[in-house]
Amino acid sequence: MQPIGHSRVGFCWKVFLTLACAISTVEHALAVELELKDGRVLRGKLGKVAGLGDLPQASNVDSNASIQSIILLDDDLRRTFVSDRLVRDVRQEENRQVEEKFTIRQHVAHGSLAIKVVGEPLRVQPFDEFGRRIFTMVTNKGPIDIVQGITELTPRWTKVEGVSYVWDMRMATSAIPRDTLEKILLKQVDPKKTEHYKKVARFYLECERYEEAKQVLDNLLATFPNQMELKEQLAPSLRRIVQLSAQRRYNELQLRSGAGQHELVRAGLKRFPTEGVEGEILQKVRELTQDYNVRDARCKEVVKQLRALAERLKDTIAKEKLKPILDEIAAEISPNTLDRMAAFLQSADDAKTPDTEKLAYAVSGWVLGANSAKEELPLAISVYKVRGLIRRYLSEKSVPERERIHYYIKQESGGEMALVAALLANMKPPANPPEPVAGKAGYYELEVAGVAKEQPVTYYVQLPPEYDPYRRYPTIVAIHGEMTNAEREINWWAGDWAGNVRIGQATRYGYIVIAPAWTEAHQGHYSYSAREHAAVLNSLRDACRRFSIDTDRVYLTGHSIGGDAAWDIGLAHPDLWAGVIPIAAQADRYCTFYVDNARHVPFYVVAGELDGAKMVGNARANLDRWLRFGVDATVIEYRGRGHDDFYDEILQLFGWMGHFHRDFFPRSFACKTMRSWDNFFWWVEIDGLPPRSSVDPGDWPPPNGTQACKVTGKIIGKNGLTVTTGSSGATVWISPEMLNFKERATITVNGRRVNGGNQMVKPDLHTMLEDVRTRGDRQHPFWAHIECTTGRVHGD
Repeated sequence: MQPIGHSRVGFCWKVFLTLACAISTVEHALAVELELKDGRVLRGKLGKVAGLGDLPQASNVDSNASIQSIILLDDDLRRTFVSDRLVRDVRQEENRQVEEKFTIRQHVAHGSLAIKVVGEPLRVQPFDEFGRRIFTMVTNKGPIDIVQGITELTPRWTKVEGVSYVWDMRMATSAIPRDTLEKILLKQVDPKKTEHYKKVARFYLECERYEEAKQVLDNLLATFPNQMELKEQLAPSLRRIVQLSAQRRYNELQLRSGAGQHELVRAGLKRFPTEGVEGEILQKVRELTQDYNVRDARCKEVVKQLRALAERLKDTIAKEKLKPILDEIAAEISPNTLDRMAAFLQSADDAKTPDTEKLAYAVSGWVLGANSAKEELPLAISVYKVRGLIRRYLSEKSVPERERIHYYIKQESGGEMALVAALLANMKPPANPPEPVAGKAGYYELEVAGVAKEQPVTYYVQLPPEYDPYRRYPTIVAIHGEMTNAEREINWWAGDWAGNVRIGQATRYGYIVIAPAWTEAHQGHYSYSAREHAAVLNSLRDACRRFSIDTDRVYLTGHSIGGDAAWDIGLAHPDLWAGVIPIAAQADRYCTFYVDNARHVPFYVVAGELDGAKMVGNARANLDRWLRFGVDATVIEYRGRGHDDFYDEILQLFGWMGHFHRDFFPRSFACKTMRSWDNFFWWVEIDGLPPRSSVDPGDWPPPNGTQACKVTGKIIGKNGLTVTTGSSGATVWISPEMLNFKERATITVNGRRVNGGNQMVKPDLHTMLEDVRTRGDRQHPFWAHIECTTGRVHGD
């Protein structure tokens, strides 16, 4: 992330100083909107801190202060910290509507007996109708029961205070079950006062719980049936609720359509309510319905036209070869794949275009993608044949058999490397998954090898509804915590079961969720070991072979010790992730040495204010440095919360993930490593760490003077690559996005040219196939590689 320009800095700080002059603390600050460069807009009371261990203050801001400081936004539920270098604009929120708030009287504790640390929750009772519950947690003196009561209730956040101990805890109001919230609100209503009903209805509206708002107003009219003035008064509100509810339903259909859940959308369009809904919304519904009708009709027409074209062919051999291809297109064409027919559709009605050329466009577009369609029918048929050979190669365990398949591919005209790369990117995953778990749609239990001499690793996969292997899906790799398991981690992201389908956020947004069972029996902490890394990384690679994963949108996350693992694995392998989300986690050991690796992968850290000394420790290990120096990190601290799962944050997490994709070909990178298995960074693989940089987890802490080994790579002008590393060996992996294979190239490792006398780099089909077989990334295959020594000698 580059620093913002001087004019931008001046503007942002002028706004910041103007706001800061009017406030004494963040608690009393003016609300602002903070627009970030990634497109997110954050809201809250603005402050500034020098470090995350400091108390937030927004007074006495020094106009000469360094721009490398930390922005704080407090929205009464959470505190959000970001680097000021990520800020595009700061706007004061004007004319913001005052939210409805219910103040509930409770006999809260006062005095010195206060909760300073919130331990692991053992049991949390549901709130009763009076807004009270018992929270049982672990302490160093054993379990204790704490009576809590809701004292403030707003549409966005709820304040929960201790009755037996001083404790101000915040939670998202959306986290309160609907029936529980209804009971609590009913206790605040005097059934004889119409204004009480109206206040509850306004509250629900601000919660975007439109059905509940309408029910409250309907109840109000039923309670006072003879007040005609009341009916007239409420009529606009009821009409508004109908529009808001319809708009939300339409927005949900748009979301599901973008997630590829077309059958669900078609059904939702047919059931879309029309009574009382404004014409603008209904027009959008008609347009979306028409779009689906057109696409469905076009799919049918494509199949019909291809059958007719094939029937007219006089070449019986070509006709026979086309039959299985056209059968496949007829069976699998859909809104997800219709774009592959773009070249065919452009030529389909052109009388001057030969039938063979039209068929070639259809077949080659189907297997290679719309942008790679070819006009020669023999080549198109050959490419289809090569696709089958590639699937066999990638699934074959026998080396001699793979060599035979490789030979056959090279003999085909469709075996040219650019065509193979397009095939890989557009084909179904090469390995077929097993049958899903009985009665659970899209849910798989699988097994993959771990490190040598270790037991295989079980991992679980949940696919989104209407999964289509031709479509690429964003994916979450979720690492479970100490007190839970992989299946429950999937539940957290994808939702609980309702019959044989899940109802959760990964379901709505169309994400695949992968959860490895990574811990050993009775394991209570993360060990930073090769076994644990392999459990996570091997599960991902195996899943990539079986399911259609968008490898540029893979997000690593974990809770508790799983969050510790996500933090470490995210920094150790930054080239794999579009983002890393540690939840209730601790950055330790290698994370301190790998701190700068986060410049290449965004982090979203979620923590509790009262989770021991974690925030201070994380600030010292990573966070303060990241935020001061412009690393793309967002840190969320929930007020009054301890070691929690923070389900309140899940919608924000999906919003954040939607803004980030991996850049697999950065122009330059610089990473550090201290373990032999942290040895691959984008296109550089290293071997042989110097002793002063190699530290096994079992030998922790490292001796004084230990320094991580730095690995840098840069794509330079005039067709060149340069690598520096302290390792004794290196392999440079190369693809067309990095070098032009038709021109001379210069590749240097530690200042020494390593690509031979004529400087030409020759693509190699075997290299490409083996790379995809081992890494599982079909979107970014490497075409060539150069192995070399680096000139470094161990012990230097």
